[in-house]
Amino acid sequence: MRFDVAFDVPVRMTDGTELSTNVWRPMTPEPVPVLLVRTPYSKETIGQLGGTSPNLFAMMRAGYAVAFQDCRGTFGSDGIFVPHVHDAADGADTISWLAAQEWCNGNVGMWGPSYLGFVQWQAAATGVPALKAIAPAVTSADLYRAPWHSPGGAMSLDTTLAWATMMSLNEARRAVAEGRDAGLNIPQLAASLADRTLLTEHTPVAEHPLISKYLPWIADIAIGHASRDEAWEQVAALDAVESITTPALHIGGWYDVFIGETLRAYTEMKAHAGSEQARSGQRLIVGPWSHNASGFLGYFPDRGFGITASADAALLTEPQIAFFDRWLKRQADALDGREPVRLFVMGVDQWRDEPDWPLPDTEYTSYYLRGAGPANTAGGAGALSPAEPTDEFVDTYLYDPRRPVPSLGGTMMNMGGYDGPADQRPVHDRDDVLVFVSDVLDESLEVTGPVTATLFVSSSAPDTDFTAKLVDVHPDGRAIILCEGIQRMRYRNSLTEPEPLTPDTVYEIAIDLIATANVFLPGHQIMVEVSSSNFPRYDRNSNTGKVIAQEHLAEMAVAVNRVHRGAEYPSRVTLPVIRRY
Repeated sequence: MRFDVAFDVPVRMTDGTELSTNVWRPMTPEPVPVLLVRTPYSKETIGQLGGTSPNLFAMMRAGYAVAFQDCRGTFGSDGIFVPHVHDAADGADTISWLAAQEWCNGNVGMWGPSYLGFVQWQAAATGVPALKAIAPAVTSADLYRAPWHSPGGAMSLDTTLAWATMMSLNEARRAVAEGRDAGLNIPQLAASLADRTLLTEHTPVAEHPLISKYLPWIADIAIGHASRDEAWEQVAALDAVESITTPALHIGGWYDVFIGETLRAYTEMKAHAGSEQARSGQRLIVGPWSHNASGFLGYFPDRGFGITASADAALLTEPQIAFFDRWLKRQADALDGREPVRLFVMGVDQWRDEPDWPLPDTEYTSYYLRGAGPANTAGGAGALSPAEPTDEFVDTYLYDPRRPVPSLGGTMMNMGGYDGPADQRPVHDRDDVLVFVSDVLDESLEVTGPVTATLFVSSSAPDTDFTAKLVDVHPDGRAIILCEGIQRMRYRNSLTEPEPLTPDTVYEIAIDLIATANVFLPGHQIMVEVSSSNFPRYDRNSNTGKVIAQEHLAEMAVAVNRVHRGAEYPSRVTLPVIRRY
């Protein structure tokens, strides 16, 4: 098979802007379907594709043309880059252009991770007819909930600032090349990426002058709109789920910053998509991966998952070809014999096929926060048990924004650094971390599915945060994080309508810890950590009730926070137990 490659093809948008596009197409007498990849990271990085991305040459050998396009205002494309604002229209225009080419059979699909997934959802929400299937990987269809903020309303600080700095560096280099800028800020931007504390320790958060200069959307929207208001609704493709008629192959990682939205997009599309074909056409693959390139190896310093765990070992090209064959080539049997869900189950470190997510045989089981004394530190009296509590206790700690609990792995998008299944013991001697641990397990216990912590809490402050983590304690003492969550108390009832706390009033809250798939093996223990900060994964709450992003560190206040537990206040974590062992 021979291929033709056309570089820097100008594709004209409705408003006249031209977007630079590279097109790889097999030289066949018949028109072929096209797979579109739209990226703000340069279409010339084709040789660096990896992780969840399929093998480009395998896709072409399978009979697909592939088009790589620079998003508006990036690299070879005209215009000004404003995250998300133009992606729906530009995606629809490009898809319509591709479908109209004589070498295209009228069917277009899209694939790609992260921002390359955002643009898929934006295009799908337009209803552009030629878009027949998408394969969004480690990404989000609700951009407030991920990556910029969270289901609990806290801002994803490290993700927001690091990505903004990277894109600002790209824009600064572009400005220099076009003679619009002298490039004096480039060394400082590069230094901020190398030393993340230059970003995350800066207050007020909204006053990062270089980011505001090169990428003002970050300060104006990502940081400036702390509530999920109209600005976020306008770019939330999943809010239009009933109008999306596109089958989707969702690919995620248990330690990816987008895992919650990957799973939610699958379930929302399966339940509410705008056609039966779209509802029944959803597929899901989740591996033991984080968002960084090294995270797709399935090996981390504190925990490895074996030789089958990497994205390469998962052979992700093959299911993506089969998926596109079904919807772009109309091969009705292309997905025969495949379950719709494929998960990597940690603990036993095995891939497993399932009929749906959440698993149909899930038993949601409460494990209560117990203990006859204070649970502060791992040396405290905190216990975790499925037995309902009979007595009452109140755990008290001081949350000081000036000394937040440091993030250790988890779902950080720590570009170039270490995230994923990290050992949590370095924070266990802090008196502002409550630790609840079960007895040593005699039998295996599988926990696969959504995880929620229900806490009864109070605070001296008009606003504060509460965090929770689910942790697997190994016999050698390693306390490996599985999943985590945070609830900003002003958003306890609504992400759109913040409400202050009445100090020292007890509130029942639900913290979304997202999900996991893990077998706690014999000799292990189940641990739950509760605190009020996870920094810089999330921004620190100032405890004042004011606009957090506009406050200096000196203006922040110390809060006295309490977790109430017992028969009257049954604080607990709800685990999705699977009885197969």
